[in-house]
Amino acid sequence: MSERDMDIGNEVVQPEQTAKTVVANPAKARKSAAESIPKAKATPARKAAPAKAAPKTTKATAAKAAPTRKPPKVGAPKVTVVKQEAAALVMPRAVPTGPEAPEVTIGTDAAFATEAPPAAVPNMIRNISELRHFFRTNSVPIYFIGATPFNLLGLDRWVRNFSYISYYDAWDGAHPRVFTPVHKPYVEFESGEDINNWLLLNAEVRSRMSLNVRPGVRPKVAMVFFNEETERICRELGYDLILPAAELRHRLDSKMVTTKLGNDFGVPSVPNVLRKGSTYAALRADADMAGLGNELVVQTPYGDSGKTTFFIANEEEWDNHSEDIIGEDIKIMRRIKNLPVAVEAVLTRSGTLVGPFLTELAGYSDLTPYPGGWCGNEMHPEVLSATQRTRAMDLVKRMGDGLASEGYRGFFEVDVLVDLDTDAVYLGELNPRISGASGITNVTAGAYADVPLFLFHLLEYMDVEFDLDIDEITQRWEVLSGADVWSQMVIKENSDIVEQLTLTPATGQYYLDSTGAMVFNRAALDWHMLQNESEAFFLRIQGPGDYRWHGSDLGILVTKGRLQVEEGGVSKLNIRAKHFIDCLRAGFAGVPLDEDGQADFTPRPGVKSKG
Repeated sequence: MSERDMDIGNEVVQPEQTAKTVVANPAKARKSAAESIPKAKATPARKAAPAKAAPKTTKATAAKAAPTRKPPKVGAPKVTVVKQEAAALVMPRAVPTGPEAPEVTIGTDAAFATEAPPAAVPNMIRNISELRHFFRTNSVPIYFIGATPFNLLGLDRWVRNFSYISYYDAWDGAHPRVFTPVHKPYVEFESGEDINNWLLLNAEVRSRMSLNVRPGVRPKVAMVFFNEETERICRELGYDLILPAAELRHRLDSKMVTTKLGNDFGVPSVPNVLRKGSTYAALRADADMAGLGNELVVQTPYGDSGKTTFFIANEEEWDNHSEDIIGEDIKIMRRIKNLPVAVEAVLTRSGTLVGPFLTELAGYSDLTPYPGGWCGNEMHPEVLSATQRTRAMDLVKRMGDGLASEGYRGFFEVDVLVDLDTDAVYLGELNPRISGASGITNVTAGAYADVPLFLFHLLEYMDVEFDLDIDEITQRWEVLSGADVWSQMVIKENSDIVEQLTLTPATGQYYLDSTGAMVFNRAALDWHMLQNESEAFFLRIQGPGDYRWHGSDLGILVTKGRLQVEEGGVSKLNIRAKHFIDCLRAGFAGVPLDEDGQADFTPRPGVKSKG
């Protein structure tokens, strides 16, 4: 699994940890928000207060749940300007919420359509027009549950009765389709699955999901992370978990299984050999026999690429990583100079629909403390050449056809590797889940011309027959996606601190003014209304009263325009991206904890602090 697959904000770490952090999903550590995870331990610098569970990113350790948060008192917003050298962020100190808050509506959205009696379910959906009408008049409650709603935020624009159950509320109650329980006692979470199961069992959530449900109707539930316990809870509560079986998904999540299945389906991987990790001598012997060269890449079955992928060219590098390799099933690969590309797809009964191709942001120290760790995506016309795109699309379709033979259906994401020396296209990883790249996939020109990619996943799990020309839709989207430019980046705490936050940027739409300052423009439900690269949407994850620590997720920025530039064949963050990061980091302020784990901080009204 990949950090990109994450339910962003799902990083679960104890605030006591100041050196290492892990992210959420013990079943499988990989680069997705979330997403699978060997545990890491760290020596605390001091006794720290409990922190709340953070909603790929990837590995997980026990963490304290967030303090109970209540909406702040309504009042006129105060504006403060925070400057840090060249960085500037102008934002409200408090965004009005509650009954007197300014109403945020989008008149064309399905979420706000006039209430109507349940529409008759069509006998067969045969085209996009009928598909749009079906979801516009949908009467079945559908919920996306997670630490944050980031992955599918904005999908309620197309689907009536689509809502979000979220552990973190970045809008402080102002988003009409996001529900967060008020009472959140301190709980030790070890994974994203734990967070989702806690939400399902929460009395406030169960009450919310049972409101106005007609007799015989079963609410449908989607999420990034789930396990067999999630399936059991949904069966007992009468919910339809509209995802492939947890057991199947876990098996397909293994890099070893992915490689073997790819070979069976005619989907090539980078030249490799699968073995059990033992000694450096055995590693070299296996690599020499397979002709893999001197520089090797070694991966273990589960985990994000920033934490369970190892580059080994000599015995010293083997010694540095041997503790994580010995005794594990490993994939030994030739090291190539590659362009990593992500693509989401949906396997339906009509075939495999392929979404747009995105490049990755990975390992940037400005964004993440994890070398090689995923921290964002870009979509632009030059991601792949026409020839590379054709090869990559064929690879993904073959993978989809193979997954069908395994009994899989619905949403999945594939990492594609393009060898920059030979132009060969290889299978990197398979992520059988909703991905962190969905935020961009759902705002493409193809999505607005037709419907977002995820609606085809929903259609597969709704009680309706359909027969669609998937190849024709894919071809049309390929043309339309070439006109779009979108980028996103996940901003993590990259310093070795443990603090209770006193000030954070607000969730909403920002713009760069004539002086270069990043200015809060207005409250916004999502990033769909952005028009140009001077604008950006920031989704706050940690707010005032919360704790930040090394590796914790602070927030996500989405913008039109690119965030990377190519220099000598190497991708680097561009000046605009660094300016956004500097401005947002300047907007966070906190107070350190004392020796007793106390913070000298009086929380904002309604925020409960535990020292």
